[in-house]
Amino acid sequence: MAENIEVIKQMAIKLTQKAANQVQQYLEKEGGLGLRLGVKKTGCSGWAYIVELASGITPEDVVFEDRGIKIVVPHDSLGFLDGSELDFGTEGLGQSFRFNNPNVTEQCGCGESFTFG
Repeated sequence: MAENIEVIKQMAIKLTQKAANQVQQYLEKEGGLGLRLGVKKTGCSGWAYIVELASGITPEDVVFEDRGIKIVVPHDSLGFLDGSELDFGTEGLGQSFRFNNPNVTEQCGCGESFTFG
C-alpha cells in the first residue's frame, strides 16, 4: 500500500497561469472545491477529456494542488493524465481548455478524442 501512495505523490498535473485564472473565475462564479479532470471512453480515437468543476471529493479521487487550485482526479484516470499541463486559450471565436499530455500517441482530426500508447 505504501508503494501506491509514493507513486501518486510523484504523479503531476499542472495548470498554466491562464488556466488557473480561468478556473478561479469559474469557481468564484459557480462555486465548487476545485477542478475535476478525467478521461472517458468515447469518440473516434477512443478517449476524451472530462473537465468540470469539482463539487466534492470521493474516496476514489486523488487531489493535487497547483497555482492555488485543487485538481481532483479519479484514481482510474491518473495514468492517462500524469505529466499533463492544462492551458486555456482562444482559437477563432472560441475559448477552451487544452491539454498538453505526453501520454497521447494520436489525436483524431476533429480534435475531440485521442489514443494512448
